Amino acid sequence: MRTDFNTLISLSTHTINHLKQDELIDYAADMRADLIDSLATELGVSFATDDDIREQAIEEVEEKFGLEEVSEDITETEMFNHARKEIVKSFQGENLGGLYMVESLHNVAKRVKDFLLNSDLIEDVFSSDEDLIEFLVREMKKFNPRSGVQHSTNHL
Repeated sequence: MRTDFNTLISLSTHTINHLKQDELIDYAADMRADLIDSLATELGVSFATDDDIREQAIEEVEEKFGLEEVSEDITETEMFNHARKEIVKSFQGENLGGLYMVESLHNVAKRVKDFLLNSDLIEDVFSSDEDLIEFLVREMKKFNPRSGVQHSTNHL
């Protein structure tokens, strides 16, 4: 499965839904889409998508061969595939729902906790920091973008 920003939206939706369902957060219902988008953007720092890896591999090929711009068919070449494999290998196989982890899941959970505590979109958080991090790790491990409903851009 190919991952992109919509996969981050799905992870964000999954996370927000579980936090709300377990009554760990409260937010204005009309701000839900903004909250999901904002969390997905925050999660973008913690994960690399297939799109990110593709762009990074193209940049590496351009740098290595001193090319100003590569052709559209660069993704069909052996040098692109090699660069892509090396990038994926650098993540040591760590991924969550097809998203490559840039940092540990515990650090992702800490980042989300900080986001929740500091976001103007969240009205209240009903959990200790430690319990919230533990909950986030547990629920994010369950994320599978294939099992969820495909989300439209308005997330409602």
